[in-house]
Amino acid sequence: MPTATVRLSPSATIGATDKRLFGAFIEHLGRCVYGGIYEPGHPTADERGFRRDVMALVKELAPTIMRYPGGNFVSGYDWEDGVGPVENRPRRLDLAWMSTETNAFGTNEFIDWCRLTGIEPMLAVNLGTRDGDAARRYLEYCNHDGGTALSDLRKQHGWPLPHGVKFWCLGNEMDGPWQMQAKTAQEYGRLATETAKMMKWVDPTIELAACGSSGRNMPTFGAWEDTVLDATFDHVDYISLHTYINNYAGDVPAFLAAADLMDDFIEEVTAIADSVAARRRSPKRIMLSFDEWNVWYRTRRTPADRVKPGWPVAPPILEEAYTMADALAFGGMCISLLNHADRVKVACLAQLVNVIAPIMTETGGEAWRQTIFYPFAQFSHFGRGTVLRADIACPTYDASYYDPRGAQELRFPVTAAYLKLAAVRDEATGGVTIFALNRHLTEPLRLTVDLDGLALKSVRAARQLCDADLTAVNTADDPERIRPGLLSGVTLSGQVLRATLQPASWNMIRLGTAA
Repeated sequence: MPTATVRLSPSATIGATDKRLFGAFIEHLGRCVYGGIYEPGHPTADERGFRRDVMALVKELAPTIMRYPGGNFVSGYDWEDGVGPVENRPRRLDLAWMSTETNAFGTNEFIDWCRLTGIEPMLAVNLGTRDGDAARRYLEYCNHDGGTALSDLRKQHGWPLPHGVKFWCLGNEMDGPWQMQAKTAQEYGRLATETAKMMKWVDPTIELAACGSSGRNMPTFGAWEDTVLDATFDHVDYISLHTYINNYAGDVPAFLAAADLMDDFIEEVTAIADSVAARRRSPKRIMLSFDEWNVWYRTRRTPADRVKPGWPVAPPILEEAYTMADALAFGGMCISLLNHADRVKVACLAQLVNVIAPIMTETGGEAWRQTIFYPFAQFSHFGRGTVLRADIACPTYDASYYDPRGAQELRFPVTAAYLKLAAVRDEATGGVTIFALNRHLTEPLRLTVDLDGLALKSVRAARQLCDADLTAVNTADDPERIRPGLLSGVTLSGQVLRATLQPASWNMIRLGTAA
């Protein structure tokens, strides 16, 4: 049986988790909005058309900030289409997902939904087919108190108080050739700078994220971030990152190792941002907004799963059925985010409902939790605090992760420890939560954690997510096929924690300061 030893100390810390690290994402894509969070006529719908069964699951999932309305969708979106009397809103062709957008749900409905669920709203502006003038007008409509045409228009629409949206994204994936009116780094950098200037003149309290490259495997990666930040450095607060991992190759060990490449990605973007600051001799530090991340792969292989013919409304596309193996890889990504809490201050799981999502629904029917729901819920509820720097000694394995981009055949070598771990201390109580992934597919992992100096006295909870069938999924007919169970045999003797982690398992152990 392989063994792993971990040393934690209260004096060795990475940083405090920002509340916004535990965010998610809603886009006008497939059934994420229509048939997802919003379905007038559903048996559980409230007077606004919001599904109460979905809201209950969202509150259980506990995301803290929600990105909207896109995504690729935002690069062709006219925000004015989604406000005002619903019966007067235009139907439009959405070129991002080849569907018809009814605009029955828009900004004000989104703000209402966020308030009902207790989630901070995050809005993205269209820097594809539109420009900075449209963006600053959108901000004025949302955030200005009153006394101007746009703020008074919001009041006429039925929202007398300003929305007070503090976090704004300057476009989406603008280097992607799939994006409407994609741009070079120089074009985007200038447009983002001028947009940011005007937006902060309207509301100096907002925070802005510039678009990073669409992914680490893009040919533009690196040079894009450097050029964009060189242009926008004085006007933005964040640079965005997007990544999705997959198991196209059918290689589970490599799939589970892919989260370590997410670590590399974060550290590379951090280094680029700091190099831009160094050229200016500036103490300012650009933080990272990882505002799209998830497991996503199977539906990319089938064109019919991405686009339905005939410009339908809310077609069922990109609806992944997440397996046990997906939940393990997803948990590894949660750990990567925690272990970079000093620089990743915002993160958004993409997406929330139906579309590559932890929550699935039947239109007119039931809602249920996918396998990835559970690691995220534990991460969000118990990952808040100060992340401790873990000194880990553990056997490793070599893998080659396959991540195609179009016709490119990309493989990334990675050496991964069988144990991937993050530890978070709750500063209010002194308790510590350990998130641990055993990436060995056939062997249990004997875990020993030295907790010297943390004054921990009890095991408050120990849970594991594992199953002998790594292809198992949750469905409407069997919604709890995969769910967390007890992790038995966890002991705390003195300041030494011992546990045995099952093969291919995600684990959470909570330790308290009271006996």
